[in-house]
Amino acid sequence: MTDSMTGTVAHRTVEVPVRGGALTVGIWGPDDPDAPTVVLIHGITASHLAWSHTAAHLPGVRLVAPDLRGRGRSNVVSGPAGMAAHADDLAAVFAHLDLRPGIVVGHSMGAFVAVALAHRHPELVTRLVLVDGGLPLATPPGLTADELVAAILGPTAQRLRMRFAGPEAYLDFWRPHPAFRQVWDDIIEAYFAYDLVPDGDAFRPATSYATTVEDTVDLNGGSTTMIDALAGLGHPTTFVTVPRGLQDEVPGLYPPTHLATVRDAHPGVAHEEWDGFNHYTVVMSDAGGRRIAEHLRGELKR
Repeated sequence: MTDSMTGTVAHRTVEVPVRGGALTVGIWGPDDPDAPTVVLIHGITASHLAWSHTAAHLPGVRLVAPDLRGRGRSNVVSGPAGMAAHADDLAAVFAHLDLRPGIVVGHSMGAFVAVALAHRHPELVTRLVLVDGGLPLATPPGLTADELVAAILGPTAQRLRMRFAGPEAYLDFWRPHPAFRQVWDDIIEAYFAYDLVPDGDAFRPATSYATTVEDTVDLNGGSTTMIDALAGLGHPTTFVTVPRGLQDEVPGLYPPTHLATVRDAHPGVAHEEWDGFNHYTVVMSDAGGRRIAEHLRGELKR
């Protein structure tokens, strides 16, 4: 176990055995099994530190957030990825930490993992919060795997093939990014510094491009996992969308016409649109962390 501070809330990490290695799992808040607990699942090229802003606004709540296999300090876990594998890894986290059934929150790809977890291990989940992900995306048919990744992620995926001299060079790469330049702070800086891993005489982002392709294809219907999980979605679920995308562009991942179709297909899912955010800042900003924390305080009272 390692301990540190992120924001103003104590932060520690533990290792959880899974198929092919061990997940690094971040935990904020009380070291108390009776404390209110929420499980948080990050996006496709992120790490558990994406939730640091949320943790800063939820003192007294235990937040459990893994680095998914192939990401962060779990990037050396071997074996295939995909939504089913991630969901089963989350079940191992529940078992290893003896977590009670509870609220599960996913952002972006993490929202798809949350839906898969609720389907494969329904006894572990009481409620779902899906933040700008989890329901089908608006992607054109007939794309190759590389084209699909480029269509959804763009430069976010391109950087995975780049190499950097060190943390400062990586931070310089991210500072002018249109999604972050208005909200950059020490927490975001720590998040990106954590993302780098050694690669010979240079450094690279922890997530491999191959893993990103594998997961992107899977969450877009590359297997029956998401089709089955969405068809069987029975847990109380809130679906949050934001108006701006990964480059702070309009529309975001769920353009209005597509969003209407998705909502019609899932009438039991409550929908909230949070104005003023892009796909990243809804989680990775002080305002985003505050908004998610406010929502979770309401969920914990149900």
